[in-house]
Amino acid sequence: MKILLAACNAKYIHSNLAVYNLKSCSGEYSSRVVVKEYTINQIRDDILKDIYLEQPDVICFSCYIWNISFVRELVPDLKKILPQVEFWAGGPEVSYDAVEFLKKNPAFFGVMVGEGEETFHELAGYYIERKPETLSGICGVAFRDENKGRDIVHTGWRELMDLSKVPFAYSNLTEFKNRIIYYESSRGCPFSCSYCLSSIDKKLRFRDIELVKKELQFFIDNKVPQVKFVDRTFNCKHDHAMEIWRYITENDNGITNFHFEISADLLRAEELALMKTMRPGLIQLEIGVQSTNPQTIKAIRRTMDFEKLKGIVEQIHSFGNIHQHLDLIAGLPYEGYDSFHKSFCDVCALRPEQFQLGFLKVLKGSYMMEMTGEYQILYKDREPYEVLSTAWLTYGEILRLKMVESMVEVYYNSGQFKNTLVFLEKYFDDPFRMYEALGRFYEKKGYSEISHSRMRRYEILMEFAGEQKEIPSEALSDVMLLDLYLRENLKSRPSFASDQKPYERLIWDYRKAKKIPKTAHIEVFRDGKKLLFDYTDRDPLTNNAQLTDITDEVNDNYGNV
Repeated sequence: MKILLAACNAKYIHSNLAVYNLKSCSGEYSSRVVVKEYTINQIRDDILKDIYLEQPDVICFSCYIWNISFVRELVPDLKKILPQVEFWAGGPEVSYDAVEFLKKNPAFFGVMVGEGEETFHELAGYYIERKPETLSGICGVAFRDENKGRDIVHTGWRELMDLSKVPFAYSNLTEFKNRIIYYESSRGCPFSCSYCLSSIDKKLRFRDIELVKKELQFFIDNKVPQVKFVDRTFNCKHDHAMEIWRYITENDNGITNFHFEISADLLRAEELALMKTMRPGLIQLEIGVQSTNPQTIKAIRRTMDFEKLKGIVEQIHSFGNIHQHLDLIAGLPYEGYDSFHKSFCDVCALRPEQFQLGFLKVLKGSYMMEMTGEYQILYKDREPYEVLSTAWLTYGEILRLKMVESMVEVYYNSGQFKNTLVFLEKYFDDPFRMYEALGRFYEKKGYSEISHSRMRRYEILMEFAGEQKEIPSEALSDVMLLDLYLRENLKSRPSFASDQKPYERLIWDYRKAKKIPKTAHIEVFRDGKKLLFDYTDRDPLTNNAQLTDITDEVNDNYGNV
């Protein structure tokens, strides 16, 4: 008897903590349990072949919003080549409508509902030893009863388990090379955000802190590049968060980065004081703002003091050592186009390292789904169930926001145009209007559907600026050149760069005297400023070269050209 746990991830770099947790909880049956991870971008025939060659007796798929269609289409073909196999599904995308899912997907035999660790252990016992003797004896499953004409039986939801009883999932890290490690120190969420499934589970549970420290030390000892905590609101319990942050600070290996999803307005002075001392790049913070409209925040049952959040984000930014990722969601109740415009500008003013614009997803089981009628929310029938319009936002306006999102992703979140964007913003009413205008320019020129190189993105910005008239092209080109050289020592100069021939002798003399290696670059800008770019010493947050202004030193000792 072989049971296969299958995960279909969005990207290769991702890993699936759920299937590894199930494997770790299989106990005495673990030798009969195999984990396989694939991606939704793989050729399906390759997956069919791989699973077929395993010759499993039972296959359990982990189902999420990003892979459910892929899994639904894959399993019927697997059933044809493995007709005796019983297929199970589990995860948030099938738990809240398990019976309906089985009715619509005849190739599946059953669904594990809700938390699966204890359920899977009993399911493995049923298949391997017939302990229990029937599936009806397992709480937390829905299945086709062969004795009742394949009627669907639902045994109800299982009581939530003690998180500390879940064995550590990562005994061997060889298969996780070049991939993100996911880890959880708590489950559940104290908040009731109407768009989120975590709000359904009000029983917030924490893993034993000494166990957590031991497991984090394993990651530190193995120099794992990144550990991403999946805790929904990591800092909702002050003592728990402080213990972990203090531990990773004291045991920092200089390599491992830890990612946390937090509520910034809950941070206390003690936590901020500790953060200030951390190695640059030790932690990164994901902060869900979602909206700055008070009426919207109240409607989505969220607890958030934006003014307090703003002050804390700015304070963390002043430390210069922590990457911050801030989120907004378009399509929330009472948030029209103008309101979202304001929310955008409020968050953009905080200058986070990453600024994500998401669109409301109406998830099964969420309170937001119950309110679709009252809020006049129309959303896609197919996952990710993304909003199409609301009482406050038309589909046409959503299309306009999609253009803004695309430009933010390309230009802001790439981190490659930081100085250029700050320069351009001065010529528009606000940052939102700039991204809006840039998006329209892309649409007009037909650039939206084309994949562009980084250099081409700069050239497009020059074209865009040329249509604005009041933007000085030479000043813009110098700022763009600054951004380009911050990232790399270019092999060939861009078409808009100024001529460096008049300064060749001057720079050569300075290089020789200071023994500047060829790997570094010196640029003389149109305003006479002379900057040294050192690529051997990069900023751990931005990956930019170390920048030194050598203008006065060169001018005083080698003459000014």
